[in-house]
Amino acid sequence: MQPETVRTDPRSDPRWQLLALGPRGSVFTSPPWIDAVCATYGFTPVSAIRLDGDGQPRAGLAWVPISDIRGDRLSSLPFSDRAEPLIDDQLDWKALADEAITATAPLTLRCFEDAVPICDPRWDQIAAAAWHGTPLHGSVEEIQQRLSQHARRNIATSERQGARVEAHTDRQAVHQFHELHVSLRKRKYRLLAQPIELFDHIWDAFARDDAIVTMLARAGDELIAGAVFLTWGDVLYYKFGASRQDQLAFRPNDAIFWAGIRWGVQRGARLLDWGLSDLDQPGLIAYKRKWATEERQIVTLRAGGEQARSNSQASAMLGGLTQLLTDDSVPDEVTKQAGTLLYRYFC
Repeated sequence: MQPETVRTDPRSDPRWQLLALGPRGSVFTSPPWIDAVCATYGFTPVSAIRLDGDGQPRAGLAWVPISDIRGDRLSSLPFSDRAEPLIDDQLDWKALADEAITATAPLTLRCFEDAVPICDPRWDQIAAAAWHGTPLHGSVEEIQQRLSQHARRNIATSERQGARVEAHTDRQAVHQFHELHVSLRKRKYRLLAQPIELFDHIWDAFARDDAIVTMLARAGDELIAGAVFLTWGDVLYYKFGASRQDQLAFRPNDAIFWAGIRWGVQRGARLLDWGLSDLDQPGLIAYKRKWATEERQIVTLRAGGEQARSNSQASAMLGGLTQLLTDDSVPDEVTKQAGTLLYRYFC
């Protein structure tokens, strides 16, 4: 029998889960992540799965159709650092891409620079970013010795300063982190934060498999930093982080990442995935390089129809609203609610 392509829901199809646990998969193509994002923003995902002659899945591509004030578009996948097509073969890729590329709505995807779509002339590269990873093989002591001298020094400083990190797997810890997250994005970056509903849906999706941990750092009884880590397969993902800028002398972020690495090692993770860093954030890239020994590039590709004319106007309006709603004069609660209302349009 010849291979065939079927359309399905990646949130519930066991064939998609099998592909997502393969070498091309990541937490961002995992059913729990897709489910959490789509439940938060009201999206309906689609996946095209390539089946071999025996009906076994051999390749897959997932995307989300979006239609809003920014126009009609397809995203593979929204609010994800990357979402490699689960594929190694060019013929399979062509069959799956033909399912997704349309003349009316552009399709955007993020993938590593060596992914199969890079060689497809139908796709234009429109952006690039950095990715970092820390292998977790060997003992905790051996991993620590592979870190940069700067990272090791900051770990020691955090211990001397008395920063205390605790690992939490409950929902309340995620809510405590979110308060820090809203404040940091508002005051340091002048950006809105993802809504608390996203964090609730992420917790719901990952907690059932003990695959989410929130690290909270305190100085005395005061919360000064936090981070949310997810696991999928044998990889630990650093997904969200925030800290109080007036408490950085405690080196709380270094204490948190070191605690996260030890937590991952205890659970058999082979890699800490640091996620995407925009190239216009050299400070963030330099920070991750202190911890990571692997560095790659994530590229953003686009194919298909043109964006609607309203796109640039809507983007400008959203940018202006963001500046207004993250002003210091705006109460944090208002800024938080603005994120709930507007964040879905930023994909």
